Amino acid sequence: MATKEEVLERAKKDGIQFIQLEFVDLNGMMKTVTIPVARLKETLEKGNWFDGSSIEGFTRICESDMYLMLDTDTYAVLPWESHKTARIICDVYTPDGKPFEGDPRYILKKVLKEAEELGYVYNVGPELEFFIFKRDADGKPIPVTHDKAGYFDYAPRDLADDVRKDVTLILTSLGMEVEMSHHEVAPGQHEINFSYGDALTQADRCMTFKHAVKSIANKNGLYATFMPKPVFGENGSGMHVHQSFWDIKAKKNAFYDPSEPYKLSAIAKSFVAGQLAHVKAFCAITAPTVNSYKRLVPGYEAPVYICWAKINRSALIRVPRYSPGRESSTRVELRCPDPSANPYLAFAVMLKAGLDGIKKKMAPPTPVEEDVYEFDASKRREVGIDTLPGSLGEALDNLDKDAIIKDVLGAHAYSAYVKTKRMEWDKYRIQVTQWEIDTYFESI
Repeated sequence: MATKEEVLERAKKDGIQFIQLEFVDLNGMMKTVTIPVARLKETLEKGNWFDGSSIEGFTRICESDMYLMLDTDTYAVLPWESHKTARIICDVYTPDGKPFEGDPRYILKKVLKEAEELGYVYNVGPELEFFIFKRDADGKPIPVTHDKAGYFDYAPRDLADDVRKDVTLILTSLGMEVEMSHHEVAPGQHEINFSYGDALTQADRCMTFKHAVKSIANKNGLYATFMPKPVFGENGSGMHVHQSFWDIKAKKNAFYDPSEPYKLSAIAKSFVAGQLAHVKAFCAITAPTVNSYKRLVPGYEAPVYICWAKINRSALIRVPRYSPGRESSTRVELRCPDPSANPYLAFAVMLKAGLDGIKKKMAPPTPVEEDVYEFDASKRREVGIDTLPGSLGEALDNLDKDAIIKDVLGAHAYSAYVKTKRMEWDKYRIQVTQWEIDTYFESI
């Protein structure tokens, strides 16, 4: 970890005027506290106190004092700020000097520690899709996509090419290695992929990525959203996550086995089995909004059926094609998460599910290399393929029945998270929509 002296020297060299202290609430919303650079030395030593009573899922009014401890390795200059500003990502602590159990970053760290004790580093490669929309004359975002282009289209049809290039350059300046950017399937939909890494670093990067995309879109008079399904009739935005274990002692990819047809080790298969066993519960965290379940429907490339395969893209978990000489890239891809998820919580529950499969030596079901979308209900029952929850309410019901996934969050965070999400679901389900008025008002 970078020393306090090194951070102070970097801030001085960069001509920094302000330090933006960043942390995340249970819903995955970035929160910030900004301090003048003159306070950086003291804050590095003592932390920064704040009122946690107004942060979703944090504390009650009677116990509101909390403080931020700075992770010095996350120092980075924010190039889109008008004043010279650097950010540092923080961990949340209670007044007695203990990590706050409701801090999503701490929740992920606990599960990563569990994997480390078994001898593994959990590596992930999230792929966050997003939409870019126009703004009206008053600057308000409107549901009109920025372009009408499609998958892999290029400029001038792809009007956001320069926006993606700006984001790529900024992410690079922040220390993130961008592998590829392109237009996605739906009009106004885009994807920028960054390199693989350990889950904590990647969760931090997800938050940085969202911040950068929204900031650059805004500077171009546009609006970027990571809402899973913002446009009716078009593909939604997912956050497919590629996953593997690095064997710390053997110094190799623990998921690779050259003797197996899919090149997956026994550990990898048990990991897959664990995720398939717990996915109906952890969907409440990896697909955490009412809108998430408008994406998870048949016909729009999003996975709905609980199965795994190598080639089949209708499967929930896919094994990307193996390339000789690239054993270290052997991995499995979970396709149900979406970018509205809190990345810290999402990676935590995904890992915990996989670890449960490994500890119990679970065996996955037979892979399904057919297009499951073509199966009718009886065929799916015959081969034993279950479906993901059809709504946030159903996902929360499944979460409530899964002790393993509930344990990841801990009593405090679980209670706060479910309370918030139940309120969200209840508010949604009692709405009277325009579709209902159009369909029933005159006919009944």
